[in-house]
Amino acid sequence: MKSLKNITVEIATEKHLKFIDDINDAIDLASKQRGTGIARRTNEYLTMKMNEGKAIIATEGDTFAGFCYIEEWQEKGFVANSGLIVVDEYRGMGLAKEIKKKAFELSRKKYPNSKIFGLTTGLAVMKINHELGYRPVTFSELTLDDQFWKGCQGCVNHDILERTGRSKCLCTGMLYDPAWEKPNFKSVNGIKKRSLLDLIPRLRPAMAGKKNTLKKD
Repeated sequence: MKSLKNITVEIATEKHLKFIDDINDAIDLASKQRGTGIARRTNEYLTMKMNEGKAIIATEGDTFAGFCYIEEWQEKGFVANSGLIVVDEYRGMGLAKEIKKKAFELSRKKYPNSKIFGLTTGLAVMKINHELGYRPVTFSELTLDDQFWKGCQGCVNHDILERTGRSKCLCTGMLYDPAWEKPNFKSVNGIKKRSLLDLIPRLRPAMAGKKNTLKKD
């Protein structure tokens, strides 16, 4: 029986290039099973990601188990954790969460000021993203970089994206903004709000002026 403790989740390196065909085959299979979403990438593109230290891979010994990679857009203003895939026999044990967590940590380390986003149709991935601090957002809050959206051309639902002017598709857009972690700010539905405590000093003078106008019971 497969166990998460026997699986290594790490930053992909040159030694993992032998798994590229397995990765793309797993992406193709998942896309057909779901009828939606993950677009195949060229072997050259995945090789580049591994050589740049921008991919996470999961293996059990010499067997491929899962994968995810990092992309940056709009002069590194946005970062995407893309192509999350787990091989069938390794599902249901929390491996996707471990891969996603590693990719998120790597993204925060490499791009501490960048917004991290993703597109997904999977409820499990949405839950993982939420636990990491992502929020559902409209596509207009994601990167405007045409090169990112060209990556959706390999998806079976690309025609929906085009018909709607890139405003919606079957995928859900999710975003993490590091600004949400700054002191004195809260985020409600992806909108930063100054904390109530920060507003109190401004409210006191106004309230003082109205104090004597209040009716007594």
